[in-house]
Amino acid sequence: MNDDQLLRYSRHILLNELGVEGQEKLLASHALVIGAGGLGSPVALYLASAGVGHITLVDHDTVDATNLQRQIAHDLSRVGLPKAQSAKVAMHAINPEVRIDTVLQRADATLLDQLVPLAQVVLDCTDNFATRHAINRACVKHRVPLVSGAAIRFDGQLSVYDRRQEASPCYACVFPDTDGLEEIRCATMGVFAPLVGIVGTMQAAEALKLLAGMGSRLVGRLQMLDGRGMEFTEVQLGRNPACPVCGTPH
Repeated sequence: MNDDQLLRYSRHILLNELGVEGQEKLLASHALVIGAGGLGSPVALYLASAGVGHITLVDHDTVDATNLQRQIAHDLSRVGLPKAQSAKVAMHAINPEVRIDTVLQRADATLLDQLVPLAQVVLDCTDNFATRHAINRACVKHRVPLVSGAAIRFDGQLSVYDRRQEASPCYACVFPDTDGLEEIRCATMGVFAPLVGIVGTMQAAEALKLLAGMGSRLVGRLQMLDGRGMEFTEVQLGRNPACPVCGTPH
């Protein structure tokens, strides 16, 4: 690190758990963020501010005025712009040294097979089950840890799925890919603005710990947040041996 970087990241360097070595790992790392909306906004801003050297941001949508209630990476001046490009502007305003690649298309299986193997961690900041399951399949296939968050109304959840660990479940172990599952979208159900900030910030924290070599203790645990009472509930997760994604083939 140069003198400017030592100054910029000095509060990280002062942490015994991170130090110079951990910060250098962050600077050399690559994170894949899928979704630049409510969850993706705090994720992208914190990863950039913390000095993750290379961030790939995937989002096919554009900024709308209704997004601004909770999607803090965007502002009125960028309504109509692709969300990934808008978030890149905000990220570079904080830390211009970070390399940010934007992909302005939907994250399908073909794209994920190209992008996931290049990253050290994947952050799922999407809002639909089809994409979540596609991300999970790619992360299992390429053995890249997945930090998954969700938020709707006043309810949030967070977990880390890391198939590099034999006992770790994958997303499909916990939320099976069931045909006909009804999607719940914030466009019709609403979402409490700070909730996506809380969950997204926690996603960023888990990703940074993974990238810095500290590991994540959320593997095998599902954290659920009731934003009304500000109460966390935790469920221990086990791997499903019959899971069609990560289970043992017969």
